[in-house]
Amino acid sequence: MTTGQSGVQESKKKRIIMMILLAVLLMSVSMFLVQQDDAKSIIVTFPNGTEIEVEVADTPEKLLFGLAFQEALPSNGGMIYIFEATGPHRVTTKEYRFPVDMIWVDESRHIVSMVENVPPCRQETCPWHGSLSEAVRYLIQTPAGFIQRQGLAVGGELKYTLRM
Repeated sequence: MTTGQSGVQESKKKRIIMMILLAVLLMSVSMFLVQQDDAKSIIVTFPNGTEIEVEVADTPEKLLFGLAFQEALPSNGGMIYIFEATGPHRVTTKEYRFPVDMIWVDESRHIVSMVENVPPCRQETCPWHGSLSEAVRYLIQTPAGFIQRQGLAVGGELKYTLRM
């Protein structure tokens, strides 16, 4: 074998190794992205028996962004914010694509306040929305009109069931 041929062989080996490493990297990244989609969900049962499946916002990112950038919510879906402690929590609808109803809930799962048809905000600074009560532990956001359709009232007790 001449020196030129061994150089070509060496170059081919390096390319093959690089292709294998690239394939492994791409497979690893795709596995990571697929695993990120295992969002927890909870079934919320309202006093009238209506059940909706809500995504759990329990990470700093989800608590900060909520439903921002999502195109829509199913009519029987929503998001539940689980705050670390009871208190006067506030959220914004910055970069939301649709209006929402907000149902503020205390630690004993009773509705303490509601806000209907909160519009999305696409401006630089957006208003913050909070409960009239400072005893908030959870916030449930649903498609606008849900509160009225369900006839919800302050004081109603909710039931949560974790979906596995």
